[in-house]
Order: sequence, then C-alpha cells, then structure tokens
Amino acid sequence: MNKLGMFKTELGMLKNQNYLEDYKYLIEHLPDYFFVIPAASTGKYHPSYTVGDGGLVRHTKAAVKIAYDLLANPSIGAKYTSAEQDLMLIALTIHDGFKSGVVKGQYTVTDHPLLVGEYIRNNKDNLHFTASEIDFLCKVIASHMGPWNTDYKGNVVLPKPTTKYESFVHMCDYLASRKAILFKFDEDGQIVE
Repeated sequence: MNKLGMFKTELGMLKNQNYLEDYKYLIEHLPDYFFVIPAASTGKYHPSYTVGDGGLVRHTKAAVKIAYDLLANPSIGAKYTSAEQDLMLIALTIHDGFKSGVVKGQYTVTDHPLLVGEYIRNNKDNLHFTASEIDFLCKVIASHMGPWNTDYKGNVVLPKPTTKYESFVHMCDYLASRKAILFKFDEDGQIVE
C-alpha cells in the first residue's frame, strides 16, 4: 500500500517545505485500515463517493481540497499565516486517521479526534513540530466534529470549535460530508478538476 501516493496532491499543497517530512511521517504511520474503509459504516451522513473501499480517504481528500481552495481566496486565506494554513491542511489530512479506533472496530469511535491528538503527541519525538504547533494540530482536530460532540449515551466527549482555526477545520470537514457537494475521482484516487 502506497500511503503517500494516495496523498501526493495534498503533499504538494504545503507552502512551508519544513513541514513536509512531518506531514509524510503522520500519513505513513496512520493505521492501514484508514486507507481502505468507507467514510461511514452506514453511508447515511456522507456523499456517495465516500462509500465503499477507500471512501474515508476520498472524504479526507475532499476536505483538504475544500480548505485549499478556500485558503487560496484572499478574502479568506489572508486571515491566516502560511504556517497556520499548512497546519490546517495537515490536520484535515489526518483528522479521521483513527476513526474506527486504535485497533479497527466495526463502527466510528466517538473520541477518534482525541485518539489522533494522542497519536501526534506520542510521536512528538519523531516530529519537528514545535510544542505550539502540536497543540494547534491537536486542538483543531479535537473539535472537527463541531456540534456532534457526544457519544451515543449523550455524554460530551469532544470540544466544540471556539477559535477561527477550529471553526475553519470543522467547516471544511462538514462541507466534505454534504451529499450535495460532489467530487469526481480518477482511477488513481485523485480529485478530478
């Protein structure tokens, strides 16, 4: 499985090449199941292109593409530094990396955003990110679910977005899960423009 090949377009989106090795590391060390499962076990909350094998990767690529295009618009992108933009793209790429748990379970795990934060923090010695960059990544990922922050019993598990960065990451993930916003993919799993 060529994990980096699946994200070759997204790897080329970074403005700060000093983040590239860390970006690659985080992708390469995600669990294998991330690269083959659908975006949701039922298909109820995501568009048709996210159903079936590789659906979660396609959802992820759509979220990153939405973010990249929005950030290219000066009315939106100028509100963020180039480092903040890159960190949000990285966060969106790995935000669902542990969607089914550390070890793959049958369903989505409510605290999967927190598991991704643990993954980043547990690998900090293998990364070049500063402590504040790691904190940034973990916070925007932790709140990416927005108002859907409770478990099936109604217990609050995740924080809601409170900063402009957290809100932006949530918005891109949310838009990538809307059934009316469709993306086309080629045979290599890359988005067709």
